[in-house]
Amino acid sequence: MMGADFYETEEPIGTNSPADAPPIGVGRNTRIKNAIIDKNARIGDNCIIAPEGKPEDVDHERYYIRDGIVIIRKNGIVPHGTVI
Repeated sequence: MMGADFYETEEPIGTNSPADAPPIGVGRNTRIKNAIIDKNARIGDNCIIAPEGKPEDVDHERYYIRDGIVIIRKNGIVPHGTVI
């Protein structure tokens, strides 16, 4: 898991982030297994990110799977409640 290039305070979260996007980082009750999370990713609450049951190589608009590892790209957004 990579870090972030900047820190968001409560005030800029509403102005700098895309509409309905979670803040930078990983939300509450989110489970991540066998994944690479790149810089400045926004992962919502109650998400499940794991490659089990999916093909070895997948191209999706929000993530990639390569060799059985989920990759959330730089500045990627995973909405609240998403199951990958």
